[in-house]
Amino acid sequence: GLTGEVRLAVLGDLHTSQFGDDQEKLAEAVLAEDPDAVLMIGDMVNEDAEDPAGLLTLIRNLSGNVPVYYALGNHELTYLETHPDFEEELDQAGAVVLEQSYEDAELAGQKIRIGGMYDYAFNPLSAHPTEPSEMDPDVLRFLTEFERTDRYRILLAHRPDSFIFGGAGETWDIDLVVSGHVHGGQVRLPGIGGLWAPDQGWFPAYVEGVHDLGRVTIAITRGLGSQREWLPRLGNRPEILVVVLKPGE
Repeated sequence: GLTGEVRLAVLGDLHTSQFGDDQEKLAEAVLAEDPDAVLMIGDMVNEDAEDPAGLLTLIRNLSGNVPVYYALGNHELTYLETHPDFEEELDQAGAVVLEQSYEDAELAGQKIRIGGMYDYAFNPLSAHPTEPSEMDPDVLRFLTEFERTDRYRILLAHRPDSFIFGGAGETWDIDLVVSGHVHGGQVRLPGIGGLWAPDQGWFPAYVEGVHDLGRVTIAITRGLGSQREWLPRLGNRPEILVVVLKPGE
């Protein structure tokens, strides 16, 4: 449905990493890619962060030039339990926060629907994971409404396993899912790739790049940082993922 190109910069899993004072080097690198929008796909702040000032400054510096869309990761959800004003702070900094919600936008002259959802797109406890009667009613309602449009559909889903498993990638009519969470496998081995990922285990297949899941295409960023107290990134350079959407032939 696209008639022209759309350029998207994807940022995820910043955690405690710093790229210059107040993340100015990161902002400069993102804007140098000349994106039509910036997609932040979660875990941009640690759950135990004392002050998100650097992240908020990053958003202000980006949103003054290009739309910024922000989906929640597991760290944001925990952080919100003790910092209930965090979503409002993100909004005031210039980010459009999306959690089981979406916005219809025009980017580079193209009509796009951009949404965000943290939950699984299936029921992991069911023998029939995407059977409507078995699914979480809120998730079912949101995804059914989200996919009902002629616009190009982009869903920010922090965990790629939300669509990798349970037949979700073959069920939902979503053009592009953008994810992070798995840190590129955290440790990357030459010629092998990522070492381990949550829910995927050892030598996971879905930790970076673009993959066809059936009805859904998923783009996964290796992300920018990690919880260093657990295990540092090894052989795994931080990444700004740039996705260029092109008209179909």
